[in-house]
Amino acid sequence: MNRSDNDRNILLKSQQGELDAVLMYQALAEVVKDTKDADTFRKLAAEEGHHAAVFHGLTNENLKPKKTLATLMPILYKIIGKKRLYPLIAKGEYAAAENYAPVVEKFPVIESVRKDETRHGDTVAGLL
Repeated sequence: MNRSDNDRNILLKSQQGELDAVLMYQALAEVVKDTKDADTFRKLAAEEGHHAAVFHGLTNENLKPKKTLATLMPILYKIIGKKRLYPLIAKGEYAAAENYAPVVEKFPVIESVRKDETRHGDTVAGLL
């Protein structure tokens, strides 16, 4: 399959984002006060791992998750609280869905990931 450098960059950036989100959701699950939120974040972490695997199948690159969000988000949770943090997380999920739109046509397998990201945004927003 012919992949432009731009497509490849989008796929790699997407794969990295999904890997980073796994750690972020796992870290949040450890610090949030509400057990329902923690359970939801563990489920989302597992789904983000599946998404990373989908992108890995397209890139064949082994990337390492970056811990930046996993470190930052629990701190933000403690400082600004869930009422201000969760909408930011939801916004990130919606942005991911938008970022995947340009490559969905060439790589139809991404469509289910794109739909999941929108659902993830709705899910996190729904925790408020």
